[in-house]
Amino acid sequence: MGKHVLLIEDEPNIIEAISYILRQDGWRVTSHSDGATALETVARVAPALVILDVMLPGRSGFEILQDLRACGETADLPVLMLTAKGQAKDRAAAETYGANTYMTKPFSNAEMLAAVRALVL
Repeated sequence: MGKHVLLIEDEPNIIEAISYILRQDGWRVTSHSDGATALETVARVAPALVILDVMLPGRSGFEILQDLRACGETADLPVLMLTAKGQAKDRAAAETYGANTYMTKPFSNAEMLAAVRALVL
């Protein structure tokens, strides 16, 4: 099986869609839906890439991203921020906090695959 992607997202339909798209392309996908325990999950599963929603229960994706970048073990971990918020200030925040890529919902299957492949392959 392919490289491992951790999808941190709280919407079941989005989890199902992304998981399906990536698995069809040979990726191994683990999902997690609680912002409060997301960092523990990243440490436990050691993914090659994190797809991180901005709005999560417990903690925001921006807070999680800041902590990932502050930790030596995850400072360089590729992170694709995924959000329904497409405003310039949200894109700027993602860039400031160190997101590698920023994608808005809805997205196409091709967009998702291209972004994941660009970050890991």
